[in-house]
Amino acid sequence: MIEMKELLAKSKAIRDYKEGSIVKGVILEIRPREVLVDIGYKSEGAIAAHEFDDIADLQVGDEVEVLICRLENDEGMVILSKERAAAKQNWEKIVKVFDEGGLIKGKVKAVVKGGLLVNVGVEAFLPGSQIDVIPPKDLTQFVGNTYDFKIVKLNDDRRNVVLSRREIIEAERSEKRGAFMGSKKPGDIVKGIVKNITDFGAFVDLDGMDGLLHITDITWGRLNHPSEVLKVGMELDVVILEINKDKERVSLGLKQNLKNPWDKIEERFAVGAKVKGKVTNLMPYGAFIELEEGVEGLIHVSELSWTKRIARPSDVLTMGQEIEAIVLGVNKDEQKISLGVRQLDTNPWDEMEHKYPIGKTVKGTVRNMTAYGAFVELEEGVDGMVHVSDMSWTRKINHPSECLKKGDEVEAVVIDIDKNAQRISLGMKQMEDDPWKDIEQRFKIGDKVKGKVGKIAAFGAFVELDGGIDGLVHISQISEDRIEKVKDVLKVGQELEARVIKVDKAERRIGLSIKAANYNDEDMRKEAAAFETAIKPGEDLVGLDKAFATALEDYRPGEPKKK
Repeated sequence: MIEMKELLAKSKAIRDYKEGSIVKGVILEIRPREVLVDIGYKSEGAIAAHEFDDIADLQVGDEVEVLICRLENDEGMVILSKERAAAKQNWEKIVKVFDEGGLIKGKVKAVVKGGLLVNVGVEAFLPGSQIDVIPPKDLTQFVGNTYDFKIVKLNDDRRNVVLSRREIIEAERSEKRGAFMGSKKPGDIVKGIVKNITDFGAFVDLDGMDGLLHITDITWGRLNHPSEVLKVGMELDVVILEINKDKERVSLGLKQNLKNPWDKIEERFAVGAKVKGKVTNLMPYGAFIELEEGVEGLIHVSELSWTKRIARPSDVLTMGQEIEAIVLGVNKDEQKISLGVRQLDTNPWDEMEHKYPIGKTVKGTVRNMTAYGAFVELEEGVDGMVHVSDMSWTRKINHPSECLKKGDEVEAVVIDIDKNAQRISLGMKQMEDDPWKDIEQRFKIGDKVKGKVGKIAAFGAFVELDGGIDGLVHISQISEDRIEKVKDVLKVGQELEARVIKVDKAERRIGLSIKAANYNDEDMRKEAAAFETAIKPGEDLVGLDKAFATALEDYRPGEPKKK
């Protein structure tokens, strides 16, 4: 007790007591609501009990640092504060750390608007954007944890402190990136953690260095999205594919850890071999079949059936379906395998020449029509095509709809089979004899004939004669008078009488003359001779292909197009 009095006496001699100063004191008494402390002044000082973290741990005689709030209150006591002493000391420490650019430890106390509240001796603010390199969505995960911070802003008057943890992390990552770039090379296998997943790949954290794992380097097999096999936080062993030191970019590969399934692919999947697989994707043009992990083949829609008209693979196949197929082709460089299902069955077109020999009469239903002909279904999946030129011996058919419609039952003759192109050519006119075979007996020069105007052209009119044969009345043979326009004199459907002035069996032409209907034989001969002179060489008297310049190019199945 004597030693304590001597200590207090010595302290009184050297201390300069003033409000706001920090001094050391000795605990004299511990009360429920306050603690009495002797700072060597003429009277004891009081500190509120709540300023101590755990008052139960205090003992009389303990030394504490306190701040003098008031030297004397109404009761003559000194008012002290332990918390304010600590705050003042901490602030001085914070100012020093800020001036020197150092780091300070702090404990996250709570989530506040825009960031976190951190205790670094005083309350400081950590903005959300400064918590990490990528601002976290859940801030509560940081509450209660202690971290190192950098002081980025300080206001001495308001005692405001703004912190950053991001700057520390970025500095550490920059240092790690430099070390990574200097120590790693393409081909090295490194560990990483999936940091972020995008449509085109995943970013992998290589302990401070981000690397890109492109979707094409994740697996040898088909992958629609990286999330099918990767998850954020997943640990991976990846291969360094490329390092760009200038841009600090690293390209990574995951599938490179495994053997390339396309090595020796021709040996495992030889052309002609039967294989099994699972449908993994259905597209309008075909179906992708997984033959083994990392190896897919494509069945084109045209290779699904020999005869069935399949518009889309999804009409006959389903996702996940197990099927058999035949290997049609293998391209190792492009990693493509062509497959076929129809090759599992006998090609019915191999027997088509025997089933539908040339000259055979067949029946069928008009299934579809195009500008150049009509498709006639002979059996399920087998069509024959009647070209417009094979529909009539005597009429020029510009479109099949002139004499047919969908659903019509027709009879025709097989005139050609192209097995490779899987095409059967049919003819309707071949069901009857060619009326032009005996045309010279039926129509002789000088004969008077009756007919009906069927079509009108700029150079004349086509007249339908007996037996469905057309004759041409050239504009010069309509009247003795000069005719400017045929339609001014003749109308479609008009019946008339004329004389035959030309018959050309080879060219299938019949020339008619209205004005010569009443000529005598001598005048008739003169008119025929004049007619031969008037008609330009090569002018078609009957064929509508010359009459209508806009007619489409003729094309018959089984024959090459005219050049």
